[in-house]
Amino acid sequence: MKRCGWSSPDDPLYRDYHDREWGVPVHDDQALFEFLVLEGAQAGLSWRTVLGKRENFRKAFDGFDPRKVARYDRGRAEGLLLDPGIIRNRLKINSAIENAKAFLKVQREFGNFDSYVWRFVGGKPKVNRRRSMKEIPAATPQAAAMSRDMVMRGFKFVGPTICYAFMQATGMVNDHVMECFRYEELAGLT
Repeated sequence: MKRCGWSSPDDPLYRDYHDREWGVPVHDDQALFEFLVLEGAQAGLSWRTVLGKRENFRKAFDGFDPRKVARYDRGRAEGLLLDPGIIRNRLKINSAIENAKAFLKVQREFGNFDSYVWRFVGGKPKVNRRRSMKEIPAATPQAAAMSRDMVMRGFKFVGPTICYAFMQATGMVNDHVMECFRYEELAGLT
């Protein structure tokens, strides 16, 4: 069975994430918030590191409930800095809290976060035709537009590269290489 080159068949966590989750369209606001926080936490680190700490993040951030995270005060943020189960970076922790506040504002404006983010790809997954990992860009014009708009709305750790990784993870774009078994499944070709 062929997979994307970044997926490690010898690492069950990475393999399962690739095979079951990466690139599957996500329309649940709480799941979208989870990916937003995790992609920001990943900045400068490997995605494997984040996946290994994902369950700890879920516990530490109240199941990624943006209403709860938006209410975190300085004491709660300081407590998170002491949690060895997550990535203990003050800027990333504070950005998760600020992003929760911005997330709630977007929900009020657009009805839900799903409608807001999916408009950057016209409301449906963009199916790319990548033959190799080398063809996959770090960012796209759509990711740059998303980044600019999110920054304007007060989001942090949402540069174009992070936004594109978010788009890939949540299935807004299908960047599985064409020879990967998931490509056709997610492109609706099977």
